[in-house]
Amino acid sequence: MNTAYLSLGTNLGDRASQLRGAIERMNADGIRVVRESSIYETEPLGFEEQPWFLNMAVEVETDLTAERLLEQTQQIEKDMGRKRFAVKGPRIIDIDILFFGDAVIQTLALEIPHPGIAHRRFVLEPLAEIAPELRHPVLEKTISEMLETTRWQRIRPWNG
Repeated sequence: MNTAYLSLGTNLGDRASQLRGAIERMNADGIRVVRESSIYETEPLGFEEQPWFLNMAVEVETDLTAERLLEQTQQIEKDMGRKRFAVKGPRIIDIDILFFGDAVIQTLALEIPHPGIAHRRFVLEPLAEIAPELRHPVLEKTISEMLETTRWQRIRPWNG
């Protein structure tokens, strides 16, 4: 069984339902969600003229390979109506693989650990809630250590 950490985000439609729907689909597709962070509302970065995001992190267990996990999460995004119009633009759902065990993978289709994780407060804040001592296999820093040094971004717990 492989342990992976995923980041989920959405800023279109019923955002909380989009997150719950993605988790339900993962659980039905051989990806067992074992821990969930709280949901955070975060300002968009890089493409500011769009609604704020809801973000969360989950720990999953799966028998899938990292490549197959990517295929499954992309299929879930597609099934939920994700259309890729603009980089960092609005989206129904976004599911990113942050870590896959302690693997370091770099292919054209997949990079693990996820690039830029150390600079994304909207990823680190929820991830620190469920895995603060998880160590980045390349940077050799924990999630908590990366969070302490990441740049400022408006982020707040979401209460629904």
